[in-house]
Amino acid sequence: MILTVTLNTALDVTYAVPALVPHSSHRVGEMSERPGGKGLNVARVLSALGHETVVTGFVGGSTGAVLRELLAETGHAGTGASAAGAGPSAEAGAGSSAEAGTAAMAPPPRDALVTVAGNTRRTLAVVDRSTGDTTQFNEPGPQVSAGEWAAFLRTYEDLLSGADAVALCGSLPPGVHVGAYAELVRLARTAGVPVLLDTSGEPLRRGIAARPDLVKPNADELAQLTGAREPLRAAHDARRHGAHSVIASLGADGMLAVTPDGAWRASPPAAVQGNPTGAGDSAVAGLLSGLAEGLSWPDRLTRAVALSTATVLAPAAGEFDGPAYAGLLPRVGVERLAPAA
Repeated sequence: MILTVTLNTALDVTYAVPALVPHSSHRVGEMSERPGGKGLNVARVLSALGHETVVTGFVGGSTGAVLRELLAETGHAGTGASAAGAGPSAEAGAGSSAEAGTAAMAPPPRDALVTVAGNTRRTLAVVDRSTGDTTQFNEPGPQVSAGEWAAFLRTYEDLLSGADAVALCGSLPPGVHVGAYAELVRLARTAGVPVLLDTSGEPLRRGIAARPDLVKPNADELAQLTGAREPLRAAHDARRHGAHSVIASLGADGMLAVTPDGAWRASPPAAVQGNPTGAGDSAVAGLLSGLAEGLSWPDRLTRAVALSTATVLAPAAGEFDGPAYAGLLPRVGVERLAPAA
């Protein structure tokens, strides 16, 4: 079982308009609602890949009730992959051993969310069809009390006992202390569960000091953490801060990994246009599923980049275009980098 933690869950609303024009009214051509927050997006992709997944974090109010209803309906065909073992041998150039594309009915992630008194936030993504650009609006999360945090910690420790890996994802809601992720990393390490941290700012800085197995910042977050603008140097610096392995998202340029086993850069075959919301979360799902399956680093990166790119082509976060994913897997390029001087 893979556990994902989303302390600041959200109801993700996506609008698609022919063109986004400031200071004007718009007719929305398409609209969707999805259970959101980074860890929930990760969990839905993991579920589509065939992995048993449990989600925890905070949820509350009328928006939270809608989120839970939608989460229970997550299992569906057509946007995922039909098996978890979809990792090709990237360095050998072999194709995927699984059939990616139209998925069988995938079970939804199991709901272990902790109820709070406040109302779950919403996020609004407005997709401009004329340019492919997306404009994002994010509400703040609900205030979390000390008692609610204590209840979450009890749930988290119970879930760790059955987890093969855990992902700690996203921002912190009001009321949760800035060292929360460091606390959760330490609990996972004590339980012997591999832990991936995907956050930013001071929560990332403090979380890395607790020595997570993986961190997945983007290039800007990595630069803010280390002060180095060159991604490879910054990734090596982040390892010295405490991270066991650093996997940096480079946007359209793919991903960079610096690990105890070596360093690699993985690149998609071509840039794509679409909605990038959730692409990084799909990359996390690729990395976690590869970890759970014991794949090599090149194979994990291949899967992560293919999933991330296929997510840009999907209509909403937490989904990926299955046929595109199948076509991308054998075409992702992975280059081993020379050791740092």
